[in-house]
Amino acid sequence: MKMFSLSLSTLAVVLTACGGGAAEPGIAASSATVPAPTSAAPSKAPVKKAPALLRFRGAKLDGTAFDGESLAGRPVVLWFWAPWCPKCQAEGPAVAKAARKYGDKVAFVGVAGLDKDKAAMARFVSRTGTSGIVHLDDRTGALYKHFKVTSQSSYLFVNPEGGSHPAVGPLDEATLSSLIDEHAL
Repeated sequence: MKMFSLSLSTLAVVLTACGGGAAEPGIAASSATVPAPTSAAPSKAPVKKAPALLRFRGAKLDGTAFDGESLAGRPVVLWFWAPWCPKCQAEGPAVAKAARKYGDKVAFVGVAGLDKDKAAMARFVSRTGTSGIVHLDDRTGALYKHFKVTSQSSYLFVNPEGGSHPAVGPLDEATLSSLIDEHAL
């Protein structure tokens, strides 16, 4: 009888240890996953996933594609303007000055909207001296809608973590710099 009990106990232990059945419902089975080998070399910097705010695509005024995710992990100033807007025209030089001041530390992106005339948008860039920054063509209003912008001149300051702060212009260079320092850097 002792031998029979011992055999049943041993059999139970062996079956339990070798069992490959599913875990009970509601209980997660733990398993270590090993990444599949890849032929690509490991990257030196972690890949930063773009926040929802920067997940957009558009076209620059010159027609080339622009991917908003390329801005992820960087301080960004989005400036929403219209070519017929006198406030926007007046603050263009301040935007250009701030872009030069911050250089590569901050990405400046103009969003040209609320108009259907692409040539007027190009003239605005030339007239305001803002050709040194990227300008997006938003004749459809899709970017204004994506960023929930309802009027020009508006700004959105985005910090490297994806947090954002809106502001309405006109803004002079000192105020613009102060907002960049406070909300983007």
